[in-house]
Amino acid sequence: MTTNIGRTIRAINPNAEFSVMENDIDQIEWLNDTTPISKEDINAKIAEIPTDEELATAQTNLKASAKAKLIAGEALTEDEANTIVL
Repeated sequence: MTTNIGRTIRAINPNAEFSVMENDIDQIEWLNDTTPISKEDINAKIAEIPTDEELATAQTNLKASAKAKLIAGEALTEDEANTIVL
């Protein structure tokens, strides 16, 4: 299971400017005077953030829930409604 390093950095500092190669914590280049975030802080945040696989599973489950509710004529949550593409 993987967590996107870029998404993790953005969770810590939404304004960070950086480049990361191959989703590798050892290949982060901090750009435009962005204060580097320590590997320890990034690793700690990774433990809090859902993995890419967990996010995909959650989205699949949300779509299935929305479909079941539509078929049953039930109201959707906002998140379920957001899964519908018109």
